[in-house]
Amino acid sequence: MVTSSQGSERRARHASIRRGRHRTEEPNENFSRGFHSLGELALAGVQVSARATDLATGKVLFSVDDHVVMPTASIGKVLLLVEVASRLAGTSAEAFTVLDRAPRDSVGDSGIWQHMQSPSLPLADLASLIGATSDNLATNVLIRYVGLEAVRARTETLGLTRTALLDLVRDHRGPDDAPQLSIGSAKELTWLFASLARGEIVSPEVSQRVVGWLSLNSDLSMVASAFGLDPLAHRMPDHNVLLMNKTGTDGGVRSEVGVLRGPRASVSYAVSMYFADTMLSSRLAVLDGMHQVGLDLLEYVH
Repeated sequence: MVTSSQGSERRARHASIRRGRHRTEEPNENFSRGFHSLGELALAGVQVSARATDLATGKVLFSVDDHVVMPTASIGKVLLLVEVASRLAGTSAEAFTVLDRAPRDSVGDSGIWQHMQSPSLPLADLASLIGATSDNLATNVLIRYVGLEAVRARTETLGLTRTALLDLVRDHRGPDDAPQLSIGSAKELTWLFASLARGEIVSPEVSQRVVGWLSLNSDLSMVASAFGLDPLAHRMPDHNVLLMNKTGTDGGVRSEVGVLRGPRASVSYAVSMYFADTMLSSRLAVLDGMHQVGLDLLEYVH
């Protein structure tokens, strides 16, 4: 585990922050609450990877095995959204291209299109469904439309070597399928989201479109559970807090990447957990650890 400062220096800063928490003009850089929680989880056998950087300065605020490639479940759908947004750049016509769902696209779990009557939706609407509910059916239809190879090529163009969307969404993964939907490192994912927030992924237009889709995300169950936002409506600042995030959930996987903006600072963050999801208590401990990291992030920006 790599901390943001060394022993005595960190303790001194911690004491100073504790004494003047409500008076200081400087954001809290200690993150001791999150570090303690993540450390406890690691000791319990959870594989932990995390990173947070200041959006304005690029300063690494904390990191925990941020170079390690982790399963990230639906986080990889962001790469699909980048490819789709790139194809829509400079034209509005393709956004209204209507795509049909087919039996081979069918998959369960997250998303609402599988529960809707309409068999066809415009391409841009499918991207919105992915941003809002991580819609698996919409994901498969869009992958079929743009091609998984195109997503991989776009990922390589972005310079990402430890982050990838590996496959379609599947109800069951066989021996011939990719073992995970997506993988990623916290270091690359924080860079990706920071770059999206700054309008640097492909172009400002493409970045803005992806950010718009991700700002619809209704899953605030992990790190973002600490931010006090309305999960169904947080596209505008609320108490001077603004969030863009994407989560990933699978058996034994909880992952979240986001950008959190506040009145004092803004951060890009990524937290991924890989654990034996055999008991509810184990899952709840992981979610609580992510919540504790979120409290530190909120304190830093607010």
